Amino acid sequence: MLDQDSYRIWTSEFTAGSYYEGSWEKGERIRFLAPDGGGMTAVIDENRPFEHISVRHLGEIRNGVDDTESDAVKSWAGEAFERYTLREADGATLLEVTCDVTPEYEAMMSDMWPRALQRLKTLVETGA
Repeated sequence: MLDQDSYRIWTSEFTAGSYYEGSWEKGERIRFLAPDGGGMTAVIDENRPFEHISVRHLGEIRNGVDDTESDAVKSWAGEAFERYTLREADGATLLEVTCDVTPEYEAMMSDMWPRALQRLKTLVETGA
């Protein structure tokens, strides 16, 4: 799910060619990027391997430049989270994802997340 190759596959449902720069280690900065240089900048608040990951979004990236100070991001920066919780149930691994989004992106994310998670499920189950 988190290595660069598999990340590129399942996140392609959001933007083809998505990738990240940085580390998934707790306290580290990470940049989620699209081929056009846009994306999100964040910090990993928690990483308990195979259990829980919490990503706190700090701002947007435009043309490769982090924006954490503009009025456009100040209303949500530092308070928008993406959380991944894994747990075992009946011999299977369940993944629960929660994601804070602003109202203007809610419909789009409601459409994209199920497709991305289906792609991740297929990736995990087939080992492809």
